[in-house]
Amino acid sequence: MTTSTRKSTDVRPILKWAGGKRQLLPTLRNYYPDGFSRYLEPFLGGGAVFLDCHNQGLLDGREVHLSDINADVIGCYRVVRDDVEAVIAALEALEAGHGADGARHFYAVRDEQFNAIRRDVHASADPARAYTPALAAMLIYLNRTGYNGLFRLNSRGGFNVPAGRYARPTICDAPNLRRLSAALGRPGLTVEVRRFEHALAEGRAGDFVYLDPPYAPVSRTAQFTSYTAAKFGTDEQARLQQAVVRLARTGASVLLSNSVAPDIRRLYEKNAEARAAGLKARKVDARRAINSRATGRGTVREYLITNIV
Repeated sequence: MTTSTRKSTDVRPILKWAGGKRQLLPTLRNYYPDGFSRYLEPFLGGGAVFLDCHNQGLLDGREVHLSDINADVIGCYRVVRDDVEAVIAALEALEAGHGADGARHFYAVRDEQFNAIRRDVHASADPARAYTPALAAMLIYLNRTGYNGLFRLNSRGGFNVPAGRYARPTICDAPNLRRLSAALGRPGLTVEVRRFEHALAEGRAGDFVYLDPPYAPVSRTAQFTSYTAAKFGTDEQARLQQAVVRLARTGASVLLSNSVAPDIRRLYEKNAEARAAGLKARKVDARRAINSRATGRGTVREYLITNIV
């Protein structure tokens, strides 16, 4: 278990993410294991927990395997790792354009550049590898200035988040981008596009595995499924539960975040197989700043499911 104080050299997430864990880090730190061999995070998103562990030195000398099914996220991180100065240069130009023309600049970038280039990239065999510094910069820009920091795709695969209302959004934080580039380039770290089943199949005793999947909806009207073209529904939650139970039985240290939806309660809190594997479901308070509805923001209850404490 560990505590943390903010340092000027800390790396911060470059992407705002629905369900991002920055606000919950003080609680999550209570469940970091005292010792582990490798760190696995198969739903990377904004990467707040990975970066928190990095900032505290918990990953020093250890293998780190990061993955996500979202090729835009992985492509952006890879380009920041490999060519951060080109990303910074492109972001500085986008920042200047936004300062001069605000929302009109946002929509021009979104509709005339990002979606058109992204369509070609996703037509390739390996979209993450085809990502360019210009496309990564546009993703960061649209994420930092779009409504609520959402990443949302329409039925045709186009990014369709509207412009947000920010007086002075932080668009290009060059020092933090350079620190993130160094963090992603550390020895023994991989960042890949992978389905969670494939990533978790390689888990073994001694690993620390943090999982932050798309949350199960707490009601029929709360579903959010446009993170990627694929859906993450009841069947996926059940397959994830089986992988988590297997990891716990293997001897890995598992920490999972999810909603307090009935499906999650059934799969973990009230599930004999999960309990026999040593998994306990605890409800914690979490702040939610990103939600399509104002009533969905603020403090909510969430599950932390773990075999660590």
